Amino acid sequence: MPRRRSYDQFCAATRALDAVGDRWTLLIVRELLAGPRRYTDLHADLPGVSTDMLASRLKDMERDDLVTRRRLPPPASAHVYELTDRGRGLLPVLRALAAWGLPALEAPRPTDAVRAHWFAIPLLTALEAAATGPGVVEVRLDEGTFHARVGGDGGAAEYADGPAAPEPDLRLRMDAATCLAVASGSLPLAEGVATGRVQVVGAVGDAFAAGLGGGSAVTSGAA
Repeated sequence: MPRRRSYDQFCAATRALDAVGDRWTLLIVRELLAGPRRYTDLHADLPGVSTDMLASRLKDMERDDLVTRRRLPPPASAHVYELTDRGRGLLPVLRALAAWGLPALEAPRPTDAVRAHWFAIPLLTALEAAATGPGVVEVRLDEGTFHARVGGDGGAAEYADGPAAPEPDLRLRMDAATCLAVASGSLPLAEGVATGRVQVVGAVGDAFAAGLGGGSAVTSGAA
């Protein structure tokens, strides 16, 4: 196996960059934080990456104990990639990067790809602030749907692509611009609900009732 490229500096930050500093690596982590993915699904949600580059990065990430590959049980015949504990430990890193990069997000550029679950990481802080206990939030955007679990054991949040199953404690509908405003803190979630920029669809679970400024009957919109 060829020797990995290294900064050759005895420094914790450079050791981290040796493992995750290459292009695409942290974006692969972003995708796998949403759950195990097949190679084809990863490639579809990483527009611009070549198949050779993706295969090379995944191999490097397996070597560095960030990712593992396993076969799904019958009747499925596919392999999936998933993060190791060390890989999942990168969520705070991605949250910090997202918070730092959020002010640079204005209107999407003509060449920008967009996926709904890419909004999850910057939104986690606002969802955590609205929760008084463990709960699941489903967020519906025009671009798609994702859900997040916040307030769990140890306080570690997590997110996944697609609708929540079973029913979430809170289901929100908003547009992408509103989602970014809530994520940045310029629009508190409770204010977004009160002004109608954020729709609450269905009933509100106990974990979020106080954080939205009302009781469990605070509802709006259609299921």
